[in-house]
Amino acid sequence: MSDVVHPVPVTTEPRGVRFLVILLVLSLVAVLLLAPLAAVFSEALADGLPAALQALAQPDARSAIGLTLLVAVITVPLNAAVGIAAAWAIARFDFRGKAFLVTLIDLPFSVSPVVAGLALVLLFGSNSTLGGWLITHDMRIVFALPGIILATLFVTFPFVARELIPVMIEQGRAEEEAALTLGASGWRAFRTVTLPNIRWALLYGVLLCNARAMGEFGAVAVVSGKIRGETTTMPIMVEMLYNEYLATAAFSLAAALALLALVTLALKSLLEWRHADLLAATRRH
Repeated sequence: MSDVVHPVPVTTEPRGVRFLVILLVLSLVAVLLLAPLAAVFSEALADGLPAALQALAQPDARSAIGLTLLVAVITVPLNAAVGIAAAWAIARFDFRGKAFLVTLIDLPFSVSPVVAGLALVLLFGSNSTLGGWLITHDMRIVFALPGIILATLFVTFPFVARELIPVMIEQGRAEEEAALTLGASGWRAFRTVTLPNIRWALLYGVLLCNARAMGEFGAVAVVSGKIRGETTTMPIMVEMLYNEYLATAAFSLAAALALLALVTLALKSLLEWRHADLLAATRRH
């Protein structure tokens, strides 16, 4: 009898069927992703690159870009810190209410961003007791930067925590306990043992969080009030310009937002390619 082991094919479908499936997937990607993206850049450059750059140089556009980047700069580090703390608590300790905490982390995935924005308006708006008190003391939340930050924090909260939790559970506590046994303080054990072990998953989660923070529309549209030049982020400003039939300005700003998203996607893809094994446990695709 022959000892040669023949490899088992991954799939038993005929080659023609596999080709048609691949062709269908590529066609869907082209129609649903590549074609709209190409249309955005084509419309942005319809009047030439100088016109597009001039549209981006307008005060309202510059304000929207600056506000979008400011919100991302504030919310992403906050979510990273809270995500690390939540993942640490869930992966390292057993306590009453642990399952409830995991459910709370997933809550923004199941609640519509518009509903979240409306809840913030009801809580901090001028018609509420708390909102009225804040306005009386010159602390405005709704229709101001704090409301936009709170809305963005809510919708982006799960990304870092959900990337870190499976990694920290899989790694276990052995290395940290060894460091503590050797006399390291809790902070030093975290800085020299825990953080290096989760750095790639953390960076992956931060990239996803940043992409969502810059592109969020629903919750921010509700709490911002769409005050031109003050509370309009890039997605909101794109809608306003398009509704005003300023096509070049709208598509130019949309192209700038798309470029920011593509940069984030490129960094994410590079991270997956360079550290595929370390990130395998964190994938949610």
